[in-house]
Amino acid sequence: MRLTSWLNRALTRTLTLATLTLPLAVAAFPDKPIEWVVPYPAGGGSDVVARVLAEPMGRLLGQAMVINNKPGAATNIGAEYVAHAKADGHVVLTADTATLAANPALYTKLAYNAEKDLVPVGLIARFPMILVVNANIPVKNLAEFTAWAKQQAKGLNYATPGAGSPHHLATELFRERSGLTLSHVPYRGAAPAIQDVIGGQLPMMFVDTASGYPHIMSGRLRAIAIASAKRVPGFDVPTFAEQGMKDFEAYAWQGMVVPANTPPEAITTLNKALLTALDSTAVKARFQTLGLEALPSTPAKMAAYTQSERAKWGALIRSNNIRLD
Repeated sequence: MRLTSWLNRALTRTLTLATLTLPLAVAAFPDKPIEWVVPYPAGGGSDVVARVLAEPMGRLLGQAMVINNKPGAATNIGAEYVAHAKADGHVVLTADTATLAANPALYTKLAYNAEKDLVPVGLIARFPMILVVNANIPVKNLAEFTAWAKQQAKGLNYATPGAGSPHHLATELFRERSGLTLSHVPYRGAAPAIQDVIGGQLPMMFVDTASGYPHIMSGRLRAIAIASAKRVPGFDVPTFAEQGMKDFEAYAWQGMVVPANTPPEAITTLNKALLTALDSTAVKARFQTLGLEALPSTPAKMAAYTQSERAKWGALIRSNNIRLD
């Protein structure tokens, strides 16, 4: 009898401990919808890419991925929000050239540390930058554009989606290489910048393939040269190298990051879903339409790519004394 009672008590204690620890053992990531922060307005290239990927990734993860646009301050508003979010994998950020490569050099003080507070999940894609002009300007190639620009006594104003954006840096690199007099006019997002170039308020800008595609195809913008190593399918635009400006490449690239201290298991799960979505037929087709180059990678490869881009654009920013604060 005593042995039976002892066994019953032991069994009860074992079952109680099992019940207490069970939720920890079976808890799986993700266990609620994932907030995907895009630090640009809706309708721009980064927003389009996030929405293309959110649906297939959500299916793979078994939870919805909800896009939350937090534009402003050259992506710093969205980046700060995610850097200080709960590090459980349920908040992710589209981090791009500005967030990870340019802003650490452009700003003396940031409310987050791009290297320490945000950790990579994986690269997503890069958008080759295209030099475009208002369709009424009488130029069709880089040589004609350069000759025309030199005839403008006061130089040219150019539009960008914002100070410190990849578009801004690409134009500064072009200004440095071409020797043209170019003055920066920043906008709040790609859409209003493009509309003012179409309307003739400004003559030129560098636009990413995703944002520029419909306007180039419709003829409302004239593409002069694309800043990629080779021509991009779907865009009948010669490269800068083809037109005499060698080694001129500029991309608006982006990847997914999460707050530092996010569990490695959550990062691995997100990376697998991202890689699977990027490899899907539907996403590949959509990316080709937008002129995007998918960049599937591990978190380690994204970290290495970010470091090389930070060195490249940081040097340009410092040599031109570009500051945003």
